[in-house]
Amino acid sequence: MAATPAQVLSVTDLTRRVKDLLEEKFPAVWVEGEISNLRSPSSGHVYFTLKDANAQLAVVAFRGVAAKIGFALKDGLQVIAFGDVSVYERSGQYQLVARQLLPKGLGALQLAFEELKQRLAKEGLFDTSRKKPIPALPQHIGLVTSPTGAAIRDFLNIINRRFPNVHVVINPVRVQGAGAGAEIAAAIDEFNLLHASHALTLDVLVVTRGGGSLEDLWAFNEEVVARALARSKIPTISAVGHEIDFTISDFVADLRAPTPSAAAELVVKAKDEFARQLAHHQARIEKDLRLRLAEARQRFATLASSYVFHRPAEVVRQYQQQLDDCAHRLRRAPGATVAAHRARWETVTEKFKLLSPQSMLANWRQRLAAHDHRVQTAWAQHAQTTRHRLTQATTRLELLSPNATLQRGYSITTLADSGKIVRSRKVVAPGTTIVTSVGDGAFRSTITEHVENGEHGAAR
Repeated sequence: MAATPAQVLSVTDLTRRVKDLLEEKFPAVWVEGEISNLRSPSSGHVYFTLKDANAQLAVVAFRGVAAKIGFALKDGLQVIAFGDVSVYERSGQYQLVARQLLPKGLGALQLAFEELKQRLAKEGLFDTSRKKPIPALPQHIGLVTSPTGAAIRDFLNIINRRFPNVHVVINPVRVQGAGAGAEIAAAIDEFNLLHASHALTLDVLVVTRGGGSLEDLWAFNEEVVARALARSKIPTISAVGHEIDFTISDFVADLRAPTPSAAAELVVKAKDEFARQLAHHQARIEKDLRLRLAEARQRFATLASSYVFHRPAEVVRQYQQQLDDCAHRLRRAPGATVAAHRARWETVTEKFKLLSPQSMLANWRQRLAAHDHRVQTAWAQHAQTTRHRLTQATTRLELLSPNATLQRGYSITTLADSGKIVRSRKVVAPGTTIVTSVGDGAFRSTITEHVENGEHGAAR
C-alpha cells in the first residue's frame, strides 16, 4: 500500500520518537565496558566510547558528573557506567548519559581510592588543624546510617547502656549501591541546615555502617561525602566497617572510630564513669576544704597567743606614747619649717646677686682684662723670639755670602761674554777676556798665555 503524505515523518520527528522509546524502555541502566576515544574538551564534559568484543556505545558525562569522578579516565580502562539511554538528535546516534562511573575490579577501586585520597590531602581536607573537638558529654547526637543494618542496633544498644538519657536523631540513608554517596552527603548537609536554623540542636554527627568489601564501603570513599564532612559545622565521627577498614570519610571526619560500637563508646562516656569522676572531684574538694580549715585554725591560735591579746592595755599605752611623739613633732614643725625656708631664701638671694646684670658685667670685664694681659704677654714673647731668630739668620747669611769670602782675600773669575765662573784653566784660551771680582770691586783681563804650576801667568 502506498504511503500518503500524512504518514511521512521528518528525520527530526523519527529521531525524537526513537529517543522517547529508548528513554521509556531504558530509564537507567548499568553498562560495563572498556573506554576508548576519550575526549575532554574545555567545556568540562567528557566524551568516550564504551566497547566490548562485539559492540560499542557512545557515552557522555556532563561537567557536573565528570567533576565528581574519583579516578582518572583513560583509554583501555575497564569501567562500569550507570546512566540513562538517550539519542543525540543532531547525529542520530544513541548514547548513554552517565550519572556515575566506577572502575571495574578491586585493583581499579583501590586506584581510585588512592587518587582521591592524594588529591584531597593536597587540598588540606585531612589536616589536623581544621578538625573540631568532640564534646565530652553530648546531649543530642545526629546519626547518618541505614535504618535496617546491624550498625544502628549496636550503636543504640551501647548508647542506651552507657547513658540512657542521650537523644539520638537518625537520618536514614542507603549505605551502599548507586546513589548512596549522594544520599549520605545530603543527610549530612540536612543535619547542618537544621542545626544552623536552630530547628534541631546537635552536639555531634556520626556517619556509620557495618563491615563489608571495598565495593560495599565505596559510598564512603566518594568525593561528595568527603566534601560534605569537610564543610560540616557540627563535629563529625566516621565509623565505617571493621577496625582494619579505612575510608576517605575516616580521614576527613574530625574523629575516626574503628567500628560503630567503638563510635558509641567514644561519643559518650558511661554513667558510672561520670559518677567516679564526680566522686573523685568531691573528694578533692573536701580535702582542700579540710586543709584550708586547718590553716585558719592555726592562724587563729597564733593570733590568740600573741602579745596584743595578753596585754591589751600595754598596747594602748604604746599607741598613746606614739601619739604624744607625733603631737610634739607637730608643735616643733612650724619653727623648723620657717628656719628651713629662711635658709633657702638666703641661698636663693645669693644666687640672684651672682646672676644680676651688674655682677655679670663686672665678671665679664675681669675676664676680658685677664684675656688682654695674656694676649699682650704672648705677643711680646713672640716678637722677642722672632727678632732673635732674625739676628741669627742674618749672621749666618753674612758668613756664607760671597762678599765676606772676597774680603778675606779670595777672588771670583768669570768669563766676560757669558758670566760663567771659571773653575778650570781649560775653559780659557789665549785671547779670552775674563772678569775678576775682589773684595772692593772687579777688573777685566785678557789671557795671553798659559803657565805651568808654580809659574806666573800672563794677562793684560
